[in-house]
Amino acid sequence: MTKLPDPTAPLDEAAAYQAFADMLDGKPREEDIEHFLTVMTERDETAVEIAAAATAMRERLIAIHAPEGAIDVCGTGGDGQHTLNVSTAVSMVVAALGVPVAKHGNRAASSKAGASDTLEALGLDLDHAGTVAERSLSELGICFLHAANHHPAMARITPIRKRIGKRTIFNLMGPISNPARVSRQLIGIARPDYVPVYAAALQQLGAEAAMVVSGEEGLDELSISGLSRIASFGGIDRGTRVTPDDAGLEAFPIEAIRGGDPEHNAAALRRLFDGETGGYRNAVLLNAAGALIVAGRASGWEDGAKQTARAIDEGAAKDLLDRWIAFR
Repeated sequence: MTKLPDPTAPLDEAAAYQAFADMLDGKPREEDIEHFLTVMTERDETAVEIAAAATAMRERLIAIHAPEGAIDVCGTGGDGQHTLNVSTAVSMVVAALGVPVAKHGNRAASSKAGASDTLEALGLDLDHAGTVAERSLSELGICFLHAANHHPAMARITPIRKRIGKRTIFNLMGPISNPARVSRQLIGIARPDYVPVYAAALQQLGAEAAMVVSGEEGLDELSISGLSRIASFGGIDRGTRVTPDDAGLEAFPIEAIRGGDPEHNAAALRRLFDGETGGYRNAVLLNAAGALIVAGRASGWEDGAKQTARAIDEGAAKDLLDRWIAFR
């Protein structure tokens, strides 16, 4: 069996790449992988390690073709807040405004309902992989890339991650290993202090434009409750902090977006697209504004929020959801 390097000190790019290539190819012993990931998480991963690991993962995924300008909106998960599916709703609203969205996601690891779980509860066929996903993206402007369909190498790692039972570098690798190879992304991470590190990893990977965000409660999305830390590049600099007020939105306590099981979250998303107001709507408006800025389709936070509100209020988001579920 292949021996992994000592993870107690930061690895250089070549060593990190080889370690993760070996892990994804199933070469080291499972107990060695578990030790490696646990120790690396405890000392904090570097931007170099994150980028190198993502490179190994990208080389082993099943890719699809995406149109120019396609974006992804997702979070790393692991924030422990059990909120409603904000980035999932944002993806549909942004797509309804004409921005191609290749939404990458998975089932819940630590929350009650991941993107895959909620979309399945809404009626979406998670086997929309390969050419079906490409057609959906081409014809509807949106597709869902269920991670299990596109990352076969992860089948070797998933049981180990479950045994570890907490966040590892693989939480960070997922959002930057989109099978559509999008070059623009809005990514939420659960650690505000890691925002600049993650943005640096994205730059090393050659992203055209990106915004990395983290809510003050440790949310892996922009917070509707108060301050969020952000880092962006690619001609979309919006400083390092944002609040709901910057988008002309009322703030709500985090309890206003507390989620439940997939059926609960799916019903909340349906009510949102039917015009229900409140914290969930404002959280979606704020995060969608960020996505539109990343896509180059909004001049600022308030402009993005207003565009998003129109897409919901005029029925465009609901119509897209219905057509997406019916797509075969």
